[in-house]
Order: sequence, then structure tokens, then C-alpha cells
Amino acid sequence: MTGPDTPEAATPDLGVLRPRLPSPLREVVDERFARRGVRLLLKRDDLIHPELIGNKWRKLAPNLRAAAGRTVLTFGGAYSNHLRATAAAGRLLGLPTVGVVRGQELADRPLNPSLARCAADGMRLHFVDRSTYRRKSEPTTLAALLRATACEDAYVVPEGGSNALAVRGCTALGEELGEHADVVALACGTGGTLAGLAGGLPPGRRALGIPVLKGGFLGADIRALQEEAFGGPRGDWSLDDRFHFGGYARTPPELDAFAADFEQRHDLPVERLYVAKSLYGLVTLAAEGAFPPGTTLAAVITGRPDSALPTART
Repeated sequence: MTGPDTPEAATPDLGVLRPRLPSPLREVVDERFARRGVRLLLKRDDLIHPELIGNKWRKLAPNLRAAAGRTVLTFGGAYSNHLRATAAAGRLLGLPTVGVVRGQELADRPLNPSLARCAADGMRLHFVDRSTYRRKSEPTTLAALLRATACEDAYVVPEGGSNALAVRGCTALGEELGEHADVVALACGTGGTLAGLAGGLPPGRRALGIPVLKGGFLGADIRALQEEAFGGPRGDWSLDDRFHFGGYARTPPELDAFAADFEQRHDLPVERLYVAKSLYGLVTLAAEGAFPPGTTLAAVITGRPDSALPTART
């Protein structure tokens, strides 16, 4: 489990994966922002690495170093980008990986394309019922899962990869953007990227998160992550909960049409579950006058579409 230090010699060299850092920053002209006097920049974190995309690299890299050659055990749903990135990292670095998957009923079904890719990359999948999955962070439940997977000595990464190491790893995103943007916006799942981004921004800049899950719980989670990573609050950040479109993996026709239009306008592949919601939110906020004239706004592109995987729709 996450804990004692292990020999430095066992730490994998992530430099062999040739990440593209800092990720590219591109200004685009969009009249929906320009008419409000707002400059729009796209922070192309989706181009950091072809398999460890965007914030997956920023959050996983410090955890992979900390694993120091041990098996990495982590958690996710049936279409988890985090599971796929962890499995790919394991293959690329020669690390054993185990994915604890939400939904015991999936164990007797053919693997969907996302889980099939995890398995092809060498990840061992362990399916659990939803009640157990909800309690996965409780010490007794976690210990039982480690025994059930024969991974008592594994390095455990939480769902979505968000822990103190991941948060500190994401401060680099704020540092890369600090001199370029007044407001930095991105879609949020577990909140780790936003917690670190805000911590890396200089005074006078702020971070804006667009949650892709409904429920209004994310603010407390981000505060807890910053407490764990920094010992207290860090940076100026806020959330706008209006653009989840019904919850995770919900992409109604309105959102799909918006994303297709944005792709055509700016020659940018728009991932639907996260990125489309954040961009839709920013266009709406600009129309509402939320950004004063003269604002430079950076939208973090945290992922890209995957045509091999289905998109859930309302």
C-alpha cells in the first residue's frame, strides 16, 4: 500500500516515455468570447502523451514514481479513463497493475472496449459489487480487497488518481499558465487537477472548475485534497455546477451539437464526457458577462475523443 519508502533504484524513469511538457498553448479566435473582449487560449494537455493523456499524466506520474516498481492497484468504473491510463503506464513501464472495477455483474459479461484495452495492456481486473466499491477507502474494506487480489504489498492509487501526490503534480499546470491567463478553466471529476492547478497559480489568477458529475459534493473534496497536499487552502478557485448535463457520461444531443460546432470552428477534437461540458460552460459564462473585458481565459483540454468507445446518451 501507499506508505514506506522503497529503494530509489526501483523507481521507474518516466523520461523514457517522452512527455511533451510544457504542453502547447494555443490562442483561438472565437466571436462568442471576442465580442465580450475576452481572449481564449487552449491549453493542449491532451498532447502530453498519446496514452497517458492530459491530467492523467500529471496525476499518475508522481504516483508511478512512488510505486517504485511495486504492483499498482487502483479503482474505476466500466469506462474509466483512469484505469485505461494506469494499464497503459503499466505496460509501458513494466509495472504490474490491478484494476478494481465497480459492478460485480460485469464479471460474467464480455469485456467492453475500455476494459478489454486494460486487459490487453496487462491489467488484472477484479470486479466488486457496488456496495463494496462505495466503501473501498475504508481501511477494513481496502485490506480485504488487497487480500482478495493477493496484492497486500501493492501501491494503492485512489479512484481518478486524486491524492496528495497527484495534487502536487498538478501544480505544474498552474505554473505553466500563470503568466499567460487570468482565469484557467477545466472540467472536474474527482477534483485533484483543480486542487493542484489552483495551488500552482500565482496571486491574482484564479481557477474555475466545471464538475461533470451532479451532486454538489466536489467543493468539500477539493478542500480535503488541498489540506492533504498543502496543509490547508491554496489559491483562488471556484466551481460552477450547472453544466453536468445530468451527470457523468450524459451527453444529450445539445451537447453533442455544441461539441461538433466547436470542432469545426477550431479544428480541435472535442472529448464529450469532460471537455465538451467545460467548453459549453465557458461559452455560456461568457454570454452572461462572467469574464470582464480584457480577461485572458485559458481552457485546459484534458482529453480527446476515443472513437473505439461508446458515448452514453440521455
